[in-house]
Amino acid sequence: MTDPGKEYLLSCKRALQSLREGDDLLEKHRAEPAGVLRVECPVTMARDVLAPLLGKFIDANPTLRVSLDVYSSGYDHEPREDVDIYFKIRTPTDSSRRIRRYPGATRGLFAGPGYVSRFGLPSDPAALSAHICIGSSPEQLFYPWKLHRGKKTLTPELNFQVMPTDPAVNCRLALDGVGIAILPIWIATHPDVADGLVPILPLWKPTPIFLCALYSGASRLTPKIKAFLDFVEPYIGTDRDPRLHGNTASRCF
Repeated sequence: MTDPGKEYLLSCKRALQSLREGDDLLEKHRAEPAGVLRVECPVTMARDVLAPLLGKFIDANPTLRVSLDVYSSGYDHEPREDVDIYFKIRTPTDSSRRIRRYPGATRGLFAGPGYVSRFGLPSDPAALSAHICIGSSPEQLFYPWKLHRGKKTLTPELNFQVMPTDPAVNCRLALDGVGIAILPIWIATHPDVADGLVPILPLWKPTPIFLCALYSGASRLTPKIKAFLDFVEPYIGTDRDPRLHGNTASRCF
């Protein structure tokens, strides 16, 4: 893009921003949240967290409409300007939006019984280099596994042969005996899969996954944004979390 083109684009963005701020200013004076709430989140969150809760939210806010857009868990980007609330896995180091953080999801290493019978159990994290490991996303090429035991942290040298971006795919591959995968505890202990997974190096814990919500600043915290954030707050990472399926929050988060 040419320099004049960049200046034109920036000017257009400022104009659109002013229009959105005008709309939000009007909405603040409404007695109840209304209009369209645009939410973007990882597909796993949409499926396992928001889908079970959206019915209750709509019942409590009948004048609101929710537009839910999903993206791959491995896709990391800043939200579009028209997105009201953007859920992302890693807290950004720099963002023009306000951030609301939620409890981190505890994770562990798991494999299927078939894989363990063929290749055995690794004795320590260093032994993982001799095993087939399943990465969490293409970024695993640059961000290797970090395993923690108390104050000790090890980063084993691994060569991933497959790197899905959906934890549900990682779980399926582990169940099928393809290799060792890092899985959130809430996935690995689900009644449908718990009997088909073997914990690997249970004393070593991968870094938890920390979820956060990016939304407009305090001057633009409109009723619809506040209504949604306040609604999901008592669920995410608590004993009311839809992902638990009889588990406890203290074990999974």
